[in-house]
Amino acid sequence: MTMYAALLRGVNVGGNRRLPMAELRTLMQQLGHDRVRTHLQSGQAVFAAAHGDEDVLAAELADAIEERFGFRAGVIVRGHAYLASVVAACPFPAAEPAARQLHVTYFDRPVDPGRFAGIDPDAFRPEEFRLGDRCLYLHAPGGLGRSRLAARLARPRLLDGLVATTRNWNTAVKLAELTDD
Repeated sequence: MTMYAALLRGVNVGGNRRLPMAELRTLMQQLGHDRVRTHLQSGQAVFAAAHGDEDVLAAELADAIEERFGFRAGVIVRGHAYLASVVAACPFPAAEPAARQLHVTYFDRPVDPGRFAGIDPDAFRPEEFRLGDRCLYLHAPGGLGRSRLAARLARPRLLDGLVATTRNWNTAVKLAELTDD
């Protein structure tokens, strides 16, 4: 059995797309997953699964959520090795900024850097971003809610066709820890 994290996009935000975590755990157990735990209320769970196809695991969970709750949630599933590599590869000094300043956006597949070529980094200073392996690191000293760069990066044209979901640094680190068997 391998430990994974399921990252759900846009659930339990602003009272919309309600997905009680206890019901998510039950649903994941019904899918045959073991050691299911949820983290916070913002749509992430860790679990053990016998097979290791992350895309299949994500699709199965997305289908089950749609059937049970009546909405389609974007789901990204990643194993411990990947989650730990995202933490280890952080291009920003993660020990320095507060969790509200550093974020990781996870993508469901590799992203062509050309998508972001039209963004002038100097126009958003002191905010910065860097692409990683199926992720984007965002350093926003004023916080994500006031970040002009985050708003620019979230434009539909840039993310068209991708499943993308963002977590703060503390959550990124915690998911790597929770999936460490």
